[in-house]
Amino acid sequence: MLRYSLLTAGLLLGTSALAAPAGDLPLMPWPAKVERPAAQGALVLTDDISVSVSGDDLGDAVTRLRQRLALQTGWTLKPQSATPDKPTIRITVAKKVKPQPMPDSDESYTLTVDASGVNLSANTRFGALRGMETLLQLVQNGAENTSVPWVTIQDAPRFPWRGLLLDSARHFVPLEDIKRQIDGMAAAKLNVLHWHLTDDQGWRFASARYPKLTQLASDGLFYTPEQMREVVRYATARGIRVVPEIDMPGHASAIAVAYPELMSAPGPYEMERHWGVLKPVLDPTKDATYTFADAMVSELAAIFPDPYLHIGGDEVDDSQWKANPAIQQFMRDNKLADSHALQAYFNRRLETILEKHRRQMVGWDEIFHPDLPKSILIQSWQGQDALGQVAQQGYKGILSTGFYLDQPQSTAYHYRNEIVPEGLNNVDAIGDSDSAQTWAFSMPRLKGKPVEGSFTLVKGDSGWRGFIDFAGKSRRVVKDIEWRSDDQVTFTVDTWMGETRPVVTVSDNALSGYFLVGNARYPVSGKPLDAVPKGIAPVVPDAAQQANLLGGEAALWAENVVAPVLDIKLWPRAFAVAERLWSAQDVNDIDNMYTRLQAMDVWTTVSVGLEQHSQQQAYFTRLANNGDTLPLQILAQALEPAQYYTRQHLKFQAGNYHQFEPLNRLADALSAESSTVRQMNKWATRLVSDAEDNESAEALRHIFNRWQNNTSDALALSDGNYQLKAIKPVIQEVDKLASIGLRLTDLVARQGTLDDKEIASIQSELDNAAKIQDEVVIAAVYPLETLLRATRNQ
Repeated sequence: MLRYSLLTAGLLLGTSALAAPAGDLPLMPWPAKVERPAAQGALVLTDDISVSVSGDDLGDAVTRLRQRLALQTGWTLKPQSATPDKPTIRITVAKKVKPQPMPDSDESYTLTVDASGVNLSANTRFGALRGMETLLQLVQNGAENTSVPWVTIQDAPRFPWRGLLLDSARHFVPLEDIKRQIDGMAAAKLNVLHWHLTDDQGWRFASARYPKLTQLASDGLFYTPEQMREVVRYATARGIRVVPEIDMPGHASAIAVAYPELMSAPGPYEMERHWGVLKPVLDPTKDATYTFADAMVSELAAIFPDPYLHIGGDEVDDSQWKANPAIQQFMRDNKLADSHALQAYFNRRLETILEKHRRQMVGWDEIFHPDLPKSILIQSWQGQDALGQVAQQGYKGILSTGFYLDQPQSTAYHYRNEIVPEGLNNVDAIGDSDSAQTWAFSMPRLKGKPVEGSFTLVKGDSGWRGFIDFAGKSRRVVKDIEWRSDDQVTFTVDTWMGETRPVVTVSDNALSGYFLVGNARYPVSGKPLDAVPKGIAPVVPDAAQQANLLGGEAALWAENVVAPVLDIKLWPRAFAVAERLWSAQDVNDIDNMYTRLQAMDVWTTVSVGLEQHSQQQAYFTRLANNGDTLPLQILAQALEPAQYYTRQHLKFQAGNYHQFEPLNRLADALSAESSTVRQMNKWATRLVSDAEDNESAEALRHIFNRWQNNTSDALALSDGNYQLKAIKPVIQEVDKLASIGLRLTDLVARQGTLDDKEIASIQSELDNAAKIQDEVVIAAVYPLETLLRATRNQ
């Protein structure tokens, strides 16, 4: 995985790039328009590469371009003159603008590669920077030489706000790690670093006016003003804005430790180590609160030049407000009906402070209130319906729901997450010839209330369709409805929890089974309903209102993230989010995306310097207690970290939901999804549809044999390190699955069958193997289930 795959490069470059809407070039995000000449060719590169720039100097971008070309080729490039006569790469910028990127910066560019060389033209430096990343993605080391295919690309982003939230508050992130993520952002054409600097568990920037914030509430881990300016400079050179966030009035435990006099309850307060929604909240009735806020905004505005400043505003626990007689009297005196109105009062005063410092407010869903001006920007963690309401009422909004990269989820789930809310297209309109069945369900979770609702499956003239109603949420269309037997049905739906696949048995009086949320099984129970519930319609803005949707942000919250695994969590998955925000809406082929994502994984390792592979290798080396990590690498092919919030909830149940819970398990070193298992799903499906597909059968046998041969070595490692002891049953289960897999592959290949008793016995083995152990899931269960179903005697 750490070397360039010449096979992948050949597949990507060997055919036409006109397969719509995304093609076969190793580009991500996919550009707006890609054209290949009829007579396809390639520009061969040598170590004599030279670059010229006109219209703007681009700072050190050309130096960085040459450095990365050297990394991608392994060459030491020959020195070039300041003004080369016949440059290999000609960059032309039409208009010189200030280097500071702004929300309306022009990022469009045109890139042409032909026999004469490379021509990159852009209206501004920002388009030139984006085009340089596209050029670097196109450089390939082939069988004969290093070259760039002849191509003409015209490109511009779909959305102007394409962000990534980094949380330095819950677990501190060193400066060098932040810079590396900025490099990754630039490579993915993301343009906003949302820097979450404060939260209950830590205050991470040094304040001159309120020094006790870092003295008492940072554990000595914070950024100086000069370090923050260094991040701004680094990001600016790469065309990336930096929007700082200070969370107010909630998520304020760190403020409470340093300045309890600003809080709504007297305390005493201690440094908060646990995760969750906590009680400390600023007192909106005190003038000192606004003096504090003014100082914070003033200090940040002097460091961060971006016109936006994020004030948080989410998850305010109002119990301190309700218990404070003076605050309650203030609300009565000012005719503030409830806590939401009190928070809006706070935000109006805060907005005035921001305006004084020439900053615009960004905040989470909870700041949305008609008393605030249309200049504010709402970031939604509550989903497309909340965002749709924002847009309908003339406010600007960006989406983060569905883009939480700290939650292990499949890349496909994030990729399908559309910014613009979508309607039902009459899926729930039940006609006279339709037959509808509805079941209520309840899905208990490991933490919090059960998820409840109902789903309805409709059989019409064109087959099955359906929809699901989660309590308090809008109706969603379900897909891939499959009746596995007369009484067992499954389908899929993307929810706020992740990709959700109910696998349920239904009868005249009951429903049982499980919901597969991501890769974690949650038992479910329920019963049939006599009538289809009314449901809540999705909020869909009209075409004009959709202009209020500015884009979105991937979020990497840090409860389960520390710096040594930062890259594992982000890359290359963040490229899928970046493509959803940059590329056209109809660039949505998932198989094509995964092919290009693999190319990005390789390219970012070599060219950008991202460390998803080296970080994993370091974790495996520590767990193995020696340099031979191959047994863990092979074992990891079958595994995934438990998805959704499952890991956090397991930690909560065990009393380990806090800042000092070590993130040192095998689960922490795993990618969010197993590329091996994803490929196995394809092979299993192909084999089931065509028993003579020897290639798929042999590929499956190869994997299963490798897992079996790995068992003794993996068990030896688990005996040698206490941190791997809990994984021993997982190793043994993978060994069992390999044996089952070999048998099932042979059965399907010769179209053999099993009797019901043996099928039930194997299914029981698979169900047992699907249980979460030490926060990991054996994802290989699911291709085996596909094979098992094919052995049923029809």
